[in-house]
Amino acid sequence: MKINIEGLEFSYNGRPTLKNLNLKVNKGEFLSIIGPNGSGKTTFLKCINRILNPKKGSIFIDKYDLNKLRREDIAKHIGYIPQAERGAFPTSVFDTVLMGRKPHMKWIPKENDLKIVSDVIKMMDLSEFSMKNINELSGGQRQKVIIARALAQQPRILLLDEPTSSLDLKHQLEVLDITRKQADNDVTVIMSVHDLNLAARYSDKILMMKDGEIFQGGGIEILTPENIEPVYGVSVDVRYESDQIWILPKKVTCK
Repeated sequence: MKINIEGLEFSYNGRPTLKNLNLKVNKGEFLSIIGPNGSGKTTFLKCINRILNPKKGSIFIDKYDLNKLRREDIAKHIGYIPQAERGAFPTSVFDTVLMGRKPHMKWIPKENDLKIVSDVIKMMDLSEFSMKNINELSGGQRQKVIIARALAQQPRILLLDEPTSSLDLKHQLEVLDITRKQADNDVTVIMSVHDLNLAARYSDKILMMKDGEIFQGGGIEILTPENIEPVYGVSVDVRYESDQIWILPKKVTCK
């Protein structure tokens, strides 16, 4: 599904957090939102999922106005993965992932629901933990379960807020490889991420935010020292090797 956002604004306690955001994301695109802490990345994702209601502006998924859709209809189309979930219910990994099927089923899951959950658990390499209490897992393992729950929804739009923040290097790549495959299968992916190198490696497009506004948007060509330094206050070297871009921090240039 494609996303069209026009004039989006949001405020916390009267303080503008998002300022006149306009964005189009095509079906099957992988968009990474980058920017320093406090730039509005998480708030932006929550507005797209209607966890937060914008002060102004409109969000359309295909031809549907998000503000006119019921919560259960939004859940059928949009999967959301928050930064972290604490105090999870003491349920098994399987039952936690099964919760992702709730928008598509009634009280009793059907055979197809159980198969989808089993397939997602296997894909996320969580089979050995399937019957284990989620609260007994490490932080990184729990994050993979939350991602699996979202994938079990079979969403056409996938929103991820710092999905790799609690994962080691191996699991970061595994999770983003799986996410990239979702985009390759026509799922529209929007991910907030701090690691500029991961954004460059996996994204079709990049949105650079600063102080609640879009500073720059486009392909990986926007990842230049001239764009990065005023947004992050850090000077960088940008190098290309084997069609891959690498951003190497040098020093802090402003506090």
